[in-house]
Amino acid sequence: MGEGPSYDDIQRISAFILMRTEHRPKLGIVCGSGLGGLGELVEDANVIPYNEIPMFPASTVPGHMGKLVFGILKGKTVVLMRGRFHNYEGYPMWKTTIPIRVMKALGVQTLFLTNAAGGLNPNFNVGDIMIIRDHIDLPGLTGECVLRGANDERFGPRFLATVDTYDRELSELAKSAATELGLHEILREGTYIMIGGPTFETVAESKLLRNFGGDAVGMSTVAESIVGRHMGMRVFGMSLITDMCSLSYDEKKCTTHQDVLAIGEKRAGDLQKLASLIVEKMTL
Repeated sequence: MGEGPSYDDIQRISAFILMRTEHRPKLGIVCGSGLGGLGELVEDANVIPYNEIPMFPASTVPGHMGKLVFGILKGKTVVLMRGRFHNYEGYPMWKTTIPIRVMKALGVQTLFLTNAAGGLNPNFNVGDIMIIRDHIDLPGLTGECVLRGANDERFGPRFLATVDTYDRELSELAKSAATELGLHEILREGTYIMIGGPTFETVAESKLLRNFGGDAVGMSTVAESIVGRHMGMRVFGMSLITDMCSLSYDEKKCTTHQDVLAIGEKRAGDLQKLASLIVEKMTL
């Protein structure tokens, strides 16, 4: 695909997938670290492993299963990514978002992104759920924007406005769902900042990211949001705060990937209930 996904290749990938499932999804959901259990709730499921899809990347991260799940969730026809791709795995940024472009080619109009993130806002707590109000694309600001390279207008415009990337109506719907489930006390709203990874942040880096305006930090999601926006999709995102970043040398916290997965598993039930109710309330 050269320096970016070719439009024709994306169409070929989607045509292959459509032959493997009778479902025609309007909603695409990306499941973050430890959050793939949502796939167990999908009814009449068709499962397609990534390694069976031509030109599709492979997920190499523990906790990311590497499957597309098609089916019915709360009355909506959906496709779930159980496992996403990251720049730190060695993939160029554009390649991490091939599935998002394929989703659009499959007919998906709304993109629901989830992730595990580190808390930068000192008012947050481990186990909180943050609605993504805005993002800071740190790789993009330093020359690694996912839209870098030749642009095909059939995907979207050369110069993309990213103001209001995250759909306000869906954010309000999520708040309503959280209140209905009694989760409003752990619900936050804030700015997600993306770093390249795979290293977790030093104290100095955490302070810098907080001063930039970040409320939570992670290694995914932003490129997917931008590509979704590039193709005219509605985008909604939320983060599970799985650890708190160290903002002081007196309180250094050494985060591990196992910690992230453990909190994801502990909060999985609440997150799945919230995501399910959001999907149920959506108008597609």
